[in-house]
Amino acid sequence: MIDKKTVYYVAALARLRIEDAEAERFARNLDDILQYIDKLNKLDVDGVRPTSHVLAVENVYRDDKVLPSLSPEEAFSFAVEQHERHYKVPKVIE
Repeated sequence: MIDKKTVYYVAALARLRIEDAEAERFARNLDDILQYIDKLNKLDVDGVRPTSHVLAVENVYRDDKVLPSLSPEEAFSFAVEQHERHYKVPKVIE
């Protein structure tokens, strides 16, 4: 059984401040989670292949093809401001 002392310890590790009422609720919730994990640990999973997705998913690759695109001059013609072949934008981080 998870007690309030353990909840406060875990909260301190996570740098969380919790109230007494929350500690009691979290203790019950964490205990429920651990009981569920214990049930899962008892399952026989021999012969079950690990999966990362429920459905069989495969990457779909395509050949890269060079297609016509804008020249650098055309691309920079859309820029409001530019400096030495770079787009100049307003500063967003102070």
